[in-house]
Amino acid sequence: MASNLETLVTVFGGSGFLGRNVVRALAKRDYRIRVAVRRPELAGHLQPLGRVGQIHPVQANVRYPASVEAAMRDSAVAINLTGTLIESGAQTFDAVQTKGAETIARTAAAAGARMVHVSAIGADENAPSAYSRTKAAGEKAVLAAVPSATILRPSLLFGPEDQFTNRFAALARISPFLPLIGGGVTRLQPAYVGDVAAAVADAVDGKTKAGSVYELGGPEVLTMREIMEVILKITERKRILISLPWELAKMQALFLQFAPGPFKLTPDQVAMLQSDNVVSDTAKAAGLTLEGLGITPESIEAIAPQYLWRFRAAGQFQRKSA
Repeated sequence: MASNLETLVTVFGGSGFLGRNVVRALAKRDYRIRVAVRRPELAGHLQPLGRVGQIHPVQANVRYPASVEAAMRDSAVAINLTGTLIESGAQTFDAVQTKGAETIARTAAAAGARMVHVSAIGADENAPSAYSRTKAAGEKAVLAAVPSATILRPSLLFGPEDQFTNRFAALARISPFLPLIGGGVTRLQPAYVGDVAAAVADAVDGKTKAGSVYELGGPEVLTMREIMEVILKITERKRILISLPWELAKMQALFLQFAPGPFKLTPDQVAMLQSDNVVSDTAKAAGLTLEGLGITPESIEAIAPQYLWRFRAAGQFQRKSA
């Protein structure tokens, strides 16, 4: 039987939060991995995730088709993880999430390669946020070029080094209160990054249904208020939760989009929070979920204490309250 070492997989955007977990999952399954990133000199942390020579970072920018074609040379599978939550210069939502996805898909089609495209729950061409609209446009472009592509839509991701639980835990360390945009009633289904990476690897293994859209969420649906309460419980901090009406949040975001660190908030992020981010009943009924792939999803309560302890007043030496 042929070894996976004979299969070359190109991972676009493989140096990010989800990317490094996907690379690790693929390396454990013995695939050869080419990681296509804009700045390969900053992707050296990926190589120790596999054996010598198994993981190779290369330069590629989805805004330049020639670099995508070079990165795809001799690859059997293309994985697109590229995306951006905040526009910066030429890295716009449309350039990365729509046109970039289309470029990768067309290149994969020309090379006769299979494709796995990671989008997001909430991708909708009529969504209030530009992020979600361009995600939907990217899915459409991918399926037009590669009808057999697997589309994976994860909910909000959490795990070590995420920009979600770590962000609010950091904010709780320096602020006496935490904001609940829109009252904190938006429902989310946070997914553990390791579970989503396993789903991507399963798609590469050929375990997913061709041309299908999978929705990947965690084991429980939580409101933003409930998630904040979980973070505060884990970090053992008491903070005031202040409700921030939508209109006020939009106004503040006009200024906070230029703020540093955990204080940054863009108008588009506020728009995203106006819609629930949960697995649909349609996906559940069709088995197009983590559970449908045989993956038992992990909860925030089970995973977050393993890395959020550093935000406690005394870190790992914090005394347990009675």
